[in-house]
Amino acid sequence: MKAIIPVAGVGTRLRPHTFSQPKVLLNVAGKPILGHIMDKLIASGIDEAIVIVGYLGDMIESYLREQYDIRFTFVNQQKRLGLAHAIWMCHEHVHDNEPVFIILGDTIFDVELSGVLNSPTSTLGVRKVDDPSRFGIAVTSNGNIVKLVEKPNEPVGNLAIVGLYYIRNSEPLFSCIDTLIKDNIKTKGEYQLTDALQMMLEKGEPLKTFPVNNWYDCGKPETLLSTNETLLKNHSSESSCPGCIINEPVFVAKSAKINNAIIGPNTTIGENAVIEDAIIKNSIIGNDSKVQHVSLNKSIIGNNADLSGDPHEANIGDFSEIKLR
Repeated sequence: MKAIIPVAGVGTRLRPHTFSQPKVLLNVAGKPILGHIMDKLIASGIDEAIVIVGYLGDMIESYLREQYDIRFTFVNQQKRLGLAHAIWMCHEHVHDNEPVFIILGDTIFDVELSGVLNSPTSTLGVRKVDDPSRFGIAVTSNGNIVKLVEKPNEPVGNLAIVGLYYIRNSEPLFSCIDTLIKDNIKTKGEYQLTDALQMMLEKGEPLKTFPVNNWYDCGKPETLLSTNETLLKNHSSESSCPGCIINEPVFVAKSAKINNAIIGPNTTIGENAVIEDAIIKNSIIGNDSKVQHVSLNKSIIGNNADLSGDPHEANIGDFSEIKLR
């Protein structure tokens, strides 16, 4: 089965990290965001992927071709006109009304897909959220979707569409997106996939939902770190570094060099990183980076970075209170 994976976004909320690499290649719990997604898709039976690239797309293509032995087709979305437009660009690579599975490239999930991918009906992944105005919302009745609303201004429900879409019949979807584009129907300035799916409903195409309880956001530094913490609970590596203290859960790449350091908890150390005389917790350290003589908490250090500090010398009397920064 084919997957469609849109990864053309710039990732502005994750700058400065996304100035030099795509958001989906940022490391979390020992591998790029996109790596977590691909591992799950391939384990679920996906054997072909159409990847919609844009910003720094050559880096994404290189990573996928080097790491995964399935068939890839890369589509370049030069103008970012919305998710529906991105999906529409794949229509010539989807044939004979075949089913497709659409997954947003920054959506790390933990859900069993085998039943979903064998569903006789198109079905969307949903979960309850506290702020429905940030999401496309599904209104349901007796297990069927009766209405879809993109980022509603007025409350209509709290079942958010979280970026997983199994489309049993792809031709109706592409036809509805084509109508959106020809008639210039936009919501919040973009061609929305939610609007195309709503049009499918109105034309009689049934849609159902499946629950996605474990869905991890990687869109901002704080959510990237919280996702790193959550994933490490299940993907922590057993690390032993002589002369160091390791507070699980952590992921320390085998090629990393750790000397006289305290690592963890909730910390990822990338390939060929060098950590010396440092304390690092609740953080992500990128590949080929060097961190020396510092104490870090809730920090993200990119690839090939060099961060160091100076050891402090102090002569402090009784009952003193000093904070060194």
